[in-house]
Amino acid sequence: MNATTVGTRELDTDADLVRRARGGDYAAFEELFNRYQTLVYRFAYQMIPRRDEAEDVVQESFVRAYQNLHRYRDEAKFTTWLLRITHNLCTDQKRMVQRRTNLEQQEAGRSLDWMTIGSQEDPIENLEQDRRKVALRKALNALPEHHRTLIILRDLEEKEYSEIAEILGCTVGGAKLRVLRARRALKDRLAPLL
Repeated sequence: MNATTVGTRELDTDADLVRRARGGDYAAFEELFNRYQTLVYRFAYQMIPRRDEAEDVVQESFVRAYQNLHRYRDEAKFTTWLLRITHNLCTDQKRMVQRRTNLEQQEAGRSLDWMTIGSQEDPIENLEQDRRKVALRKALNALPEHHRTLIILRDLEEKEYSEIAEILGCTVGGAKLRVLRARRALKDRLAPLL
């Protein structure tokens, strides 16, 4: 493979790579994996804050995407379609591990975060930031899954409302309304913690 071919492949659009992958070009799908594995991992980890389970969801997301390339509609962004698959897998995973997750969140390890997180520059400020992060994580985890998903998509992953609507299968107006409700729910959960 010469330098021109390599340079061209790096510039392939998602649509080009999907088309080639549908034709049996495994390298094209591998390029899609390389491009988006971090995005999918971040999204999965926000929904399932356990590294090993999030990594499993990433692998399963790409396996399902590959197996279902024939179902992918080219008018949607590939990442939107991929995140919808990931969202569905995370929802399934959350249902299976809900009891275990609740128990692990109560472990004493979190009570020692103040000793290990932050720099030595301003310990008081670091403690306050850490307290806010823990409170935010606790409030986020206390939300119903549908609210948590919306906060993750809009505020943490900074997805556009049109993408959120596509991922969740609703209208853009419906996505905006759902995000508004999710933010209100988060604010209500966060207030007593801060």
